[in-house]
Amino acid sequence: MTPIDIDALLPQTQCTRCGYAGCRPYAEAIVSGAAQINRCPPGGVATIERLAQRLGREALPLDPACGTEGPHRIAVIDESRCIGCAKCLPPCPVDAILGAPRHLHTVIAELCTGCELCLAPCPVDCIALVLASERAHAPTSAPASDANRIRFEAHRERLARRSREQEAWQHARKQAAHGAGGSA
Repeated sequence: MTPIDIDALLPQTQCTRCGYAGCRPYAEAIVSGAAQINRCPPGGVATIERLAQRLGREALPLDPACGTEGPHRIAVIDESRCIGCAKCLPPCPVDAILGAPRHLHTVIAELCTGCELCLAPCPVDCIALVLASERAHAPTSAPASDANRIRFEAHRERLARRSREQEAWQHARKQAAHGAGGSA
């Protein structure tokens, strides 16, 4: 079994509750023996059983240190309290939050994995997780894992590209300042 094989069995919520920076690093840890197969609350018992079967291991109860299994939840932004700070955008691993700085934000319910990563950065606590089944027009199950993986990889690539662009811009500014300072 390779990390790719294990990663394919995980729900791709990218929630980090397992203690790893996403489903792929968790899969790598499982394969290397650094992590048990019972650290994925979004996948719950069904994922633990699939992992145990594929790996020929004993199914273990979900590790309570990682959280509890529960119904699909989605993030909802209280539009009356959102200040448009955009601090919720970068942590969303699947780009399920739509918005721009100083503008109202909203969650695309069909894409939200319920990972909870948008909650902590919000300075006004206007984001809450609610049962998807309680929201009109919201899907009652989590988005498809393959689609989550694709969106997560695109998200990571975009953040890396922005980081490289920012570093290049800062380097160019320093060079320009150094060149201007050196010629005077």
